[in-house]
Amino acid sequence: MSKVISYTPAAVDQDHIPLIVHDVPQIPDRSSAIEVGRDDPFLPMLSGVRLLDAAGVEFIAIPCNTAHYWHERLSRGCRAKILHISEAVVDQLLELPGKPRSIAVMATRGTISADIYGDQLLTAVDRRLIPDEETQRLIDQVIASVKGGKRVPAREAAAAAADRLVEQGAECLLLACTELPVAFAGLEVGTTVLDATDALARACVKASLGDSQMAMAG
Repeated sequence: MSKVISYTPAAVDQDHIPLIVHDVPQIPDRSSAIEVGRDDPFLPMLSGVRLLDAAGVEFIAIPCNTAHYWHERLSRGCRAKILHISEAVVDQLLELPGKPRSIAVMATRGTISADIYGDQLLTAVDRRLIPDEETQRLIDQVIASVKGGKRVPAREAAAAAADRLVEQGAECLLLACTELPVAFAGLEVGTTVLDATDALARACVKASLGDSQMAMAG
């Protein structure tokens, strides 16, 4: 929400985008559901989408990367447009100065196995890197540490994972999980870092206000 507000070109209260937030932490874990082939998160998410749709919103943004595994099904019969985080990321990649040739996807195991970003990234870069098992364990540790409020081990694991991916040729690190930007805040990793939720926030403002007003915001 703070990212949406920060990208909105507003001078007074009334310039800001009206927001309705559906925040229910009790929705079953998306990554583990995908890993074991369960559909438990779908109905609670569908309930949230229907609630927002009935409230009259024009656009719906789902910050959870892994939840986009259900994007197509959630969109069926929904009047509002559900923005897709991978499209937002590609748009942001294409706007980066000095276009990176390779990007590493740092995400939950569910996002990786479900191939949420698929080949879309290859419309903006030449090569997509998927973490090996050792690197993925470090990423898992980052996510779990942030969830548990353990910032120091989260940053240490984030730095270690980033080092491995940069050594493997990543010119851009895609932080494709909401916990990762928390650990990476202020961390120097020696390469470009792209926050997927940041890209989604920009897409929210762009969808709501249009390209011209986004350009005014810089």
